[in-house]
Amino acid sequence: MSKNGLLFLSLVFCAGICFGGGSSFSQLPVEEVTVFKDGHAFVLHEGAMEVGKGGEVLLDYLPRPVIGTFWAYSGDKRATLKSVVSSKKVVGVSKTAMSIAELVEANVGKRVQITERGIRFDATIIRVLKQTRQELKRTGPVGTKERLGVTSNIVMLKLAGSTKAVQINKIEDITFLDEPESSLEKEEFRNSMTLKFEPKKGKLGDKVKVGMVYLQRGIRWIPSYRIDIDGKGNAVFKLQATLINEMIDLKGVKTHLVVGVPSFAFKDTVDPISLQQTVAQLGNQFQPNSQTRYAFLNSIQTQSVMYSEPSRNRSGGNSGETMDLGPSITGSKKNEDLYVFTLENVTLKKGERMVVPVAEFKISYADVYKLTVPFAPPLEMRRHYNNNRQAQLAKLLTDKKVKHVLRVKNTSDYPITTAPVTIFRDGQILAQAMTRYTAVGGTSDIEVTIAIDVKVKHKDVEVKRTPNVKKWHGHSLDRIDMEGSVRMTNFLGKTIDVEVVRTTMGKIDSAGNDGEIEQKDIYDSGNFQAGGLPVWWHWYSWPWWWAHHNPMGQVEWKFSLEPGKEIQLDYKWHYLWD
Repeated sequence: MSKNGLLFLSLVFCAGICFGGGSSFSQLPVEEVTVFKDGHAFVLHEGAMEVGKGGEVLLDYLPRPVIGTFWAYSGDKRATLKSVVSSKKVVGVSKTAMSIAELVEANVGKRVQITERGIRFDATIIRVLKQTRQELKRTGPVGTKERLGVTSNIVMLKLAGSTKAVQINKIEDITFLDEPESSLEKEEFRNSMTLKFEPKKGKLGDKVKVGMVYLQRGIRWIPSYRIDIDGKGNAVFKLQATLINEMIDLKGVKTHLVVGVPSFAFKDTVDPISLQQTVAQLGNQFQPNSQTRYAFLNSIQTQSVMYSEPSRNRSGGNSGETMDLGPSITGSKKNEDLYVFTLENVTLKKGERMVVPVAEFKISYADVYKLTVPFAPPLEMRRHYNNNRQAQLAKLLTDKKVKHVLRVKNTSDYPITTAPVTIFRDGQILAQAMTRYTAVGGTSDIEVTIAIDVKVKHKDVEVKRTPNVKKWHGHSLDRIDMEGSVRMTNFLGKTIDVEVVRTTMGKIDSAGNDGEIEQKDIYDSGNFQAGGLPVWWHWYSWPWWWAHHNPMGQVEWKFSLEPGKEIQLDYKWHYLWD
């Protein structure tokens, strides 16, 4: 084949896969990212991009934002952003030939020696027969979507005085008489984004400053603490973050780590600009003085999209892709206030993990020993429980353990977030526990261990039953009087600060040792126990009159207990029963 013929084929091929208008794919760098603990990130891209003759900037990256959080903008005073279009474009990609068929296709115009069905002959490869995208579009039904060209199994070969069509899969051996090419150009669809700019005055320059922001699932930070205590009430807190990136490469990016996650109405809906089959959850917060504020102020008013409604899955990525954003940290009992830690120059590729120190501060703590005596349903209800539930209840009521906690006063400049914490003293590990969200100036408890050297004995007895003390709506109610005691002995060898809480189903009449009494409505009972309502709460259908006549009572004692000493905490209560 002549050089002119090869040039013609190359031009035809390029016309089918290359972009017109002088535009080419660009990558818009990430400048800033705000990362939430739930795996969402608010990403800011910004940079000077080359502009095509028609004012287009073509990007080869298409985000998967939560609906309503994608905004593109012009950062150039000379240019106005008119629209954003996401679409699938056909591009030519150079690939290594991995089969005889691909080697044949890659070496059009080359002289070869071919063995077919045991017969060996010399030839020149003319072309491999194929239907182009344009032909498929032209010959298909009206409205046919664009498809990639289809390559056949037939190669046209130039022999001496003739042209031979050979099925490629029938070729047994091929020897190249000219230096062969080992790569070929193949078409493929690629998601792209085209930003259309117009000049405010005159003409656009060769480049324009472009930006976009969006919220997307794919980057997460997991906090963890190390606490070093000195045994004298002083503690050093060290916060580190584990960053997990499954979204996009970060290079020298300012990174904000957010404590707390706001609530949003459209957390399960992906913006159609993405052209992706995915579902992300929504969260959104960034520092007021960050570039993301500027991005919103410069958001565009017109956006266009070419798409078909995507199906939804919860993989968090492309179809078939599994996104591993690490374990969830749960257990916080209140919505955490929003607070931002900022890290400079973070470089982290997609798929990588990073551990980075975030903050260190000193605060004070106190050793406190806490006992919450489990409460039980009235005896009259227990008769209705089966053997399995009776055993569960008995196990619950015997679980009377004193817990050693660190009561920390957050006098630092940072909130303490919900996170795993490892506690050390003199370089020796004491325990691993969980911190709870503690605002600046707030107080919280961090459990260290069970204080096995603080012994507890507990007893409740019925002392009196008075029939027919009250008649109400046809019900005759009896009064059941109860007495109880909690006996505690300190074998630790040091004086300890103790807090004991006893909850009853009925009204507290009295409490010794200056116990503080509180009565509450039964429906507010979840406040009595750190873990909420006990497991047996829904085992019985409570009488409709119960809450009208019986509050829930609580006694709380706070005292110091010297080593070797014992204290007995007495209390009395009663309830009404039909």
